[in-house]
Amino acid sequence: MKQLYATFDWIGAAVLLAVRAFRMLPAAPRILKRTVEQAFLGGYASLTIVALLSFSIGAVLALQAGLTLQPVGMKEVIGTLVGEAMVRELGPLIVAILVAGRVASATTAELASMKVYQEIDALVTMNIPPERFLVLPRLLAVLLYMPVLTMIGILMGWVGGAVVCKYVAVIGVSTDVYFNAVRAYLDSSKLVDGLIKAEIFGFVVILIACNTGLRTTGGPREIGFAVTRSVVYSLVAILGLDYFITKALS
Repeated sequence: MKQLYATFDWIGAAVLLAVRAFRMLPAAPRILKRTVEQAFLGGYASLTIVALLSFSIGAVLALQAGLTLQPVGMKEVIGTLVGEAMVRELGPLIVAILVAGRVASATTAELASMKVYQEIDALVTMNIPPERFLVLPRLLAVLLYMPVLTMIGILMGWVGGAVVCKYVAVIGVSTDVYFNAVRAYLDSSKLVDGLIKAEIFGFVVILIACNTGLRTTGGPREIGFAVTRSVVYSLVAILGLDYFITKALS
């Protein structure tokens, strides 16, 4: 019962934090520079690993699909399988998990350090709301870079699948056939669904990171625990939301 109360208390605090942050949207021009900095840092920090991992996932997906479909003479639809999987599921999921591990953990560590060393109290004393100065720029920034990272992840996944189809002899599907299959069953609505999913994942992950960091109490030892909690909460939230968002968009 105590654990259940703590869970609802934590969720309620996160919702209130988001509400308080977005009530300060009229002050957005004053935090434009910080928002751009956060967007650049978050997007740039994740770009390389998103590209590499998405390429690898697309290649493995094409290899497994090819080895399964080639014996039954259906290898021409490999592009469709890889294209659909990257757009509607794997692209947003991969990017969200990487942002949770790289950007959200750094955010939690920074805010938890500020809380432990009473820098948050100093901001409040100077009449600078932490929600406006620290939280809102990060929430706006993640809404900017998540679609870009997701598009890059999807494209790199497609390219990884194309490379495997062309250069793995047992599959032997030309690049033209592969990308024609990708285009045949994809439309803009599926891409929009994938980007909506990525936006929700990104927003929730950064909100969890900010809430965990600002609720950290105790000494420096608690900073590490806060980072661990933030990443675990983020992964649980991503996997839990994935089912409901997919069901709602289908």
